[in-house]
Amino acid sequence: MMRFVLFVSLLVLLPTHLWATVTDVNEEPTSFPTSSNGEPFPWNRMRLPDTVTPLHYNLLIHPNLTTLDFTGFVQIKIEVHQDTKTIILHSKDIQISNARLLNTDRGHVQPLKVLEYPFYQQIALISHDLLKTGNVYVIQLMFAANLSESFHGFYKSTYRTSKGETRVVASTQFEPTSARVAFPCFDEPAFKANFSVRIRREAEHISLSNMPKLRTLELPHGLFEDQFDETVKMSTYLVAFIVSDFLSISKTSQNGVQISVYAVPEKIDQAEFALDAAVRLLDFYDDYFDIPYPLPKQDLAAIPDFQSGAMENWGLTTYRESGLLFDPEKSSASDKLGITMIIAHELAHQWFGNLVTMQWWNDLWLNEGFAKFMEFISVNITNPELQVEDYFMAKCFEAMEVDALSSSHPVSTPVENPAQIQEMFDDVSYDKGACILNMLREFLTPEAFKSGIVRYLKRHSYKNTVNSDLWESLTNVCESDGLDETRLKGDKSCRRSGSNSGASKWQSEDELDVKALMETWTLQEGFPIVTVAVQGREVRLSQERYLKSDDLTQTSSFLWQVPLTYITSGSTTVQRFLLKTKTDVLYLPEEVDWIKFNVDMSGYYIVHYEGSGWDDLITLLKHDHTTLTSNDRASLINTAFQLVSVGKLPLDKALDLTLYLSKETEIMPVTQGFSELVPLYKLMEKRDMVELDNQMKGYILQLFRNLIDQQSWTDDGSVSQRMLRSYLLLFACVRGHPPCVRTATQLFNKWKESDGKMSLPNDVTMAVFSVGARTEEGWDFLFEKYKESMYISIKSRIKMALTTSSLDHKLKWMMEQSLVGELIKTQDLPYVVTSVSKNPKAFKHAWDFLKANWDSLIKKFDLGSHSIAHMVVGVTNQYSTREMLAEARGFFGSLRAETGAELRCIQQAVENIEENIRWMDKNLPLLQAWLHRHFEQLKNTEF
Repeated sequence: MMRFVLFVSLLVLLPTHLWATVTDVNEEPTSFPTSSNGEPFPWNRMRLPDTVTPLHYNLLIHPNLTTLDFTGFVQIKIEVHQDTKTIILHSKDIQISNARLLNTDRGHVQPLKVLEYPFYQQIALISHDLLKTGNVYVIQLMFAANLSESFHGFYKSTYRTSKGETRVVASTQFEPTSARVAFPCFDEPAFKANFSVRIRREAEHISLSNMPKLRTLELPHGLFEDQFDETVKMSTYLVAFIVSDFLSISKTSQNGVQISVYAVPEKIDQAEFALDAAVRLLDFYDDYFDIPYPLPKQDLAAIPDFQSGAMENWGLTTYRESGLLFDPEKSSASDKLGITMIIAHELAHQWFGNLVTMQWWNDLWLNEGFAKFMEFISVNITNPELQVEDYFMAKCFEAMEVDALSSSHPVSTPVENPAQIQEMFDDVSYDKGACILNMLREFLTPEAFKSGIVRYLKRHSYKNTVNSDLWESLTNVCESDGLDETRLKGDKSCRRSGSNSGASKWQSEDELDVKALMETWTLQEGFPIVTVAVQGREVRLSQERYLKSDDLTQTSSFLWQVPLTYITSGSTTVQRFLLKTKTDVLYLPEEVDWIKFNVDMSGYYIVHYEGSGWDDLITLLKHDHTTLTSNDRASLINTAFQLVSVGKLPLDKALDLTLYLSKETEIMPVTQGFSELVPLYKLMEKRDMVELDNQMKGYILQLFRNLIDQQSWTDDGSVSQRMLRSYLLLFACVRGHPPCVRTATQLFNKWKESDGKMSLPNDVTMAVFSVGARTEEGWDFLFEKYKESMYISIKSRIKMALTTSSLDHKLKWMMEQSLVGELIKTQDLPYVVTSVSKNPKAFKHAWDFLKANWDSLIKKFDLGSHSIAHMVVGVTNQYSTREMLAEARGFFGSLRAETGAELRCIQQAVENIEENIRWMDKNLPLLQAWLHRHFEQLKNTEF
């Protein structure tokens, strides 16, 4: 699943503290709970028993898009592994009206007693006769439920036509634990089965499911029944069906797979780009994984209401409209990049996640980390013009922000209940997972890594896996196991271990143990800071956990196997060294002027240089910054400010490093410079420190003034150049840079005079709209165009620009309307709230809105979801006063377990404020002094 703001299942039935009570994994439950009718419920664990397993589901679903409910019938063929009279499976908010058991051997049908235990979202089916080991039976259940009003299960979505008519769509979102909201099932990823789906609908609708439609039967009363082919063996969370009036366009892949894009009728003309991208990407994965895509079709559907970015349902991937729809005349360079990456993510899941699935949600990263990683591998080949390699490093920085806190968790973490499962869909599972895979790929070589993952997929197709299965497949990749012999013959990686090159430290001296190495990255949270001290040819190394905390006891027991890479002034050939102990020494062939570790940020660690190390690198950047790659320059900027946070580097040294940015032109170092400097003045905005705030903004503007003024107001250039232009002009206009405001004002006035019909360069529209949104009249005009537009990319840019306005009453109204969901879709609420929280005129409104509407928010968005986490952390992460810390602790401390008191995002929010307080206490005087020295000097310098 591609996160936007993830929203999966609404679980507030059981308080979190009760989940903990009944699922303590260290304690064997002895008592049994009481079912909803007062009888004892015959199972007392959150996880289902393995006494029976499903083999096949025959599922009939009949939604009514007028009454907004549905009925269903399911036949589940089960195999018995242990004599029993009870069958435990999942069901939530479903009324079961008839339950029967068919003995397939004797043809005997008997009624089943149904007991419900809502706290576990389980039902027990009680048989009069004993179900014998080895026998196969069929469960038959009739059921009914309402279409969900949320974004999970089988839910209602609506859209408005250009004529103002509201139409209803019914769609599914089952990951991680919401298939049970649509039909009774064994809703755990290891209970794989085949599914035969039938859907009843009215004539004006079509239906879609995972497999191609076999036939349509005409029924009485104007109904039709679409019958779909049987699926391959798969998990329940991958089942999908849609009833809608969508239209489609189609193409066929090189291997004969029909690929179609579905969208609402008036937007189908925006589907061509996604279709072409999907064809290229599916063909790439077919070849890369050496496993043909196993289904005859792949549909991509744009759903009007969709909480996450996209979902990998096998054969029917679903997306936000913004994640799929593209118009060459209306969409920006960032739209093109984003849509391609989202499609790449979901199609990668067709192998990683669908074909091979994690055994349980504790190893979610095997799905999501791989899909995130493969986005970059695939798009780099299929769309080289998008230059995706520029952006991978930013994902590692984002993961480190979370992973640097005490509240972080290992990539592989025990989870039991649905709230805990949903909290796993975070930056650690996605971005850290991808970054450690990239580090391993660089460590093993790309060829060996590819051979290993192909072996992994072939060994475990249609099965479930754990961490160790992956490591075993990546160990001894040159030894054929019969599955991939042809792929390994002649592989250069098979000869590498005999080499005694710079890799000797980690390949020749010891037997390579991938499992031992990678478990230091997956079974413990956090990441290391490697300290480097150079004395002549000797380089002394040491490692410790990087942690933003006063509690140093949390760092002492951590140890990683760190695949170090480095270059020096004497050689730009990448050298390698595996650091397996707390301290070690390496020797250079000669003394050097400078040394740079973690080349291109290929490793998930940061580096501190003792002695003159930082001064040497700062001097290098000042005199010839292009000696280092743009990724190395960006990583130095990030690392310097990370080290300031833990007292390893003085602030003035990090700020000295930024001075070179006046000569920088590449997107990653420039945007990383903004990422480190902008939060500094954001801290001051929220303290109302006007003079220092303005000085800091002035410094940033002067630093990039030359680059900003060089930008043309066009869509010319590469994707990276166009995205950088959009970024710089938006910053300059919001900050009030006169040349930028002047041009943007002229363009906005012309656009407004044309009633929005004039074509603007897409990459500059955010800057133009943000200037237009400054006035009441301009803001209202923009919002009218937002309501009218059928182009999701234009709507997104207008929405963003509206949140930059200083008209705070408009921003309060915007948040309220997002909650209502009529004028602004509720799926966009988390984005709107966090955007308002960044506005210097309205940030307090966002915090007040979060507190005042907390109960409503947790009803709309599940407690464990990324939506809630996004708002909690986003709204609070720039506060830095003890008063705000007390206010945050007071509000979050007033919550009960069932309203979120134990959420990890609350711990993160409090930690962030504590860290900001420590930072300001220590560094504010240094910042004032440095700005006083350098701002005037920089202002008078011509670049």
